[in-house]
Amino acid sequence: MSLYITEDDVTQAMSMKDTIDALEIGFQDQGNGLAVNLPRRRLRVPMGSMQIMSASVPSLHVVGFKAYTATRGGVRFLVYIHSADTGQLLAIIEASRLGQLRTGAASGVATKYLAKNNAGVVGVYGTGYQAQGQVEAICEVMAVKRIQVYSRDQGKREDFCRRMGEITGVEMVPVSDPQSAARGAEVIVTITTSREPVFKGEWIEPGMHINAAGANNLLRREIDDDAVRKCTLLTADSVEQAKMECADLAQPVERGIINWEQVRELGYIVAGVMPGRKSDADVTLFESHGIAIWDVASAARCYELARARGLGQEMPM
Repeated sequence: MSLYITEDDVTQAMSMKDTIDALEIGFQDQGNGLAVNLPRRRLRVPMGSMQIMSASVPSLHVVGFKAYTATRGGVRFLVYIHSADTGQLLAIIEASRLGQLRTGAASGVATKYLAKNNAGVVGVYGTGYQAQGQVEAICEVMAVKRIQVYSRDQGKREDFCRRMGEITGVEMVPVSDPQSAARGAEVIVTITTSREPVFKGEWIEPGMHINAAGANNLLRREIDDDAVRKCTLLTADSVEQAKMECADLAQPVERGIINWEQVRELGYIVAGVMPGRKSDADVTLFESHGIAIWDVASAARCYELARARGLGQEMPM
C-alpha cells in the first residue's frame, strides 16, 4: 500500500537534521555518478505554469519526481516516489514544507563542506518563507554566534529576527542597509526574488562562503559580477541546470569573466572526488537552484519516518 503524506505529516515526521542527512546521501550519489537528475521543465499556460523535475537516488533505492503548479491561486507542490527495485509507488507527498526543508538543507550541506571550520557569523538577505529554512539549516551544521538580516521592509526583517531567534536560540540582528549584513560575516545567504544583485563583490571579506539560493531563472540575479570574479571556488547544484537557470553565472560567462569549466558540482566535493576549500582565505560560492535529487532524497526519508511513526493515509495502489 502506498502512503499519501500531508503537510501536517511532513511537519511531524521531518526535522532539518533528517533532511540534511538525506541530501548528503543524494549529493554523494550525484558526485559518484550514481544519481540521475533531470532539470526542471516549465510548462506555461494562460493562467500560470506547471513545473516537473525528476531524479533517481540509488543509495536510497528510490526514483521519483516533483510536479508543482503556480497560478493566481498559489503554488501547489507534490512529490511522487517509487521503489527503484520494484517500481511500486511508495508515496505521494504534499511538499511545501518539504521544499522549504530541502532548499535550506542544501545550503546546510554546502556550508558544512565549504565554509571555514570556525565560521560563526552569518549574513542573510531575504526574510521570506524560504529564508527560515536557510537559517535552520546553517544553525544545524555550524556553531552560529550571530545572524545579521537584511530585507527592504523593516517590519518584516524585525519580525523574522524575533521568530527565528525563538526557533534557533541564536542572536538575530536586523540591519537597515545591505552592506551591514555582510560586515564581519563568514557565511552569506541570499534568498530573495530580486532581479538585481542584492550582494556586491566590494563587500566580500577573505574566507567568506556564499550560498546564493533565491534566483532560479535567467531574469533574476542576487550577486554581481564582481562577487563572482572574487570567488576562489565556484560550485553549483547542477551545472546543466545552472546553464538553464543561473543568471548569476550565465551573465559573467557571456561577458568572459568566467567560463563554465570553472564551475564544479557540489556533489563532487561531498563525495570526495574533487577538493573544496583549500585555505581559510578562499572565497567560495554555492549556486543553489533546487534539483530533483533533493526532492527525491528528502521524500524518501520522509516516507521512511512517516511509516515508522504511523503517519500518512494508506492508498490502494
